[in-house]
Amino acid sequence: MYIGIDFGTSYSAAAAIINGKLCMVRFGEAEQFRTAVFFPELVPDPNDFALTPELEAQLEAQLRLARTQQRQQAAAAAARGQAPVSRSEDELRHEALRVVRRQWMEDQTREATASVASFQHALFGEDAVEGYLDSGGGNLIESPKSMFGYRLDPQVRKVIVHIATHILEHIRLTASKQFGVPVRGAVIGRPVEFRSSMGAQGSEQAIEILREAAAVAGFDHVIFLEEPAAAAMHYHKSLEARQHALIVDIGGGTTDVAHAELGGGVAPNIARSWGLPKGGTDLDVSVSLHSFMPLLGKDTIRVPQHQFVEAASVHNLPKQREFRKQNYRLVPAPYGARLRALQELGATTRLNQVAERTKITLSGSPHYRAELDFIEPGLAVEASSEDFNTAIESFLNQLERTLATVRGDLDALPASVFLTGGTSRSPQIKARVEASFPEIPLVQGDPSLGVVSGLAVAASEI
Repeated sequence: MYIGIDFGTSYSAAAAIINGKLCMVRFGEAEQFRTAVFFPELVPDPNDFALTPELEAQLEAQLRLARTQQRQQAAAAAARGQAPVSRSEDELRHEALRVVRRQWMEDQTREATASVASFQHALFGEDAVEGYLDSGGGNLIESPKSMFGYRLDPQVRKVIVHIATHILEHIRLTASKQFGVPVRGAVIGRPVEFRSSMGAQGSEQAIEILREAAAVAGFDHVIFLEEPAAAAMHYHKSLEARQHALIVDIGGGTTDVAHAELGGGVAPNIARSWGLPKGGTDLDVSVSLHSFMPLLGKDTIRVPQHQFVEAASVHNLPKQREFRKQNYRLVPAPYGARLRALQELGATTRLNQVAERTKITLSGSPHYRAELDFIEPGLAVEASSEDFNTAIESFLNQLERTLATVRGDLDALPASVFLTGGTSRSPQIKARVEASFPEIPLVQGDPSLGVVSGLAVAASEI
């Protein structure tokens, strides 16, 4: 059996077409779940390496081996009448330490991999966040899709693959149980452009990670479909007459646009697509930086601006790690104590939850009081819709420029604009899309399930 899977940055969902009817995979009572996973065990951190008596013994053994090899090389060079290449004791020790540290990381990773493989210990969605905040330990991975396209250390890549595997296995097993048949195939949505530090190579790496994870998760056959094309298939089913349409899918991590010929009982034709690697998670970070970080000293104290960005970027593990390594003991009151409180386990996750609630509330309300008691008793922010508009203006401008490029690339304007994706709920987002195509009717699709519905249709046609 094939299902459609929307592996989202913020939320994930799955569905299938059964007897001509769309059937959502249910995760508990919900039709989607937050793309987060919690493991009670800690993923190894290279910064945790320290010489124990056992590792000291390994280091001495490596040093003895290196000295012996250097003497043998010197003797061989002398026999050839050449000057020997000699390294100092410090250089030999540095190289031996590097070998021991690398072996330690490999051992730690194998242990973590064995822990990660114990599926019954993982929590997903909101349960993952709550488990992390309640446990006082372990490892929470939020929005892992945001990392697929970035340059990854081999060990980090291995961990990311395991995390993706767990999420896909969770979906496959849940779907198999609900539908009563083994699910072995899937059509998985992908953005036009993954968030990436490597351009097109990053998107290729992201697909490789998803394909590898899906195979380990038990999928025998996987097809990838661009998310706006999937949303187009969903819209296509509702159109009786043939028309050209523009599909705008604004999700948690990316914004994707497709120009398609749809409806009329003929197969949909995707003519062209465009991508912007920005989405709802960027709005959360912007709200946090604009409304919350000034209470922690942003623009007031001598702390580099990038450290506030690192604190706000809960979806980026390396940035979070860098923030927690900083020493704020010399930062003046009250900011030093607040920054140290934010470094405590789970604090940045709580701050991101508050930023997300602020974003959602201010999308339709003029005011919101955000409580930050977990940082300091009584600390709060009185945020307004004006604050929200200022915080997201940069994203809105990027969206507007992307849509202007789309408009300029089209030979003729489409008959309609179909808007979908979780971030499309925001009236500010909808207004900016309408302003980019004022003469064209805007059709609001299901913000959460438009893409997965299309993926299910594609899966049913295999």
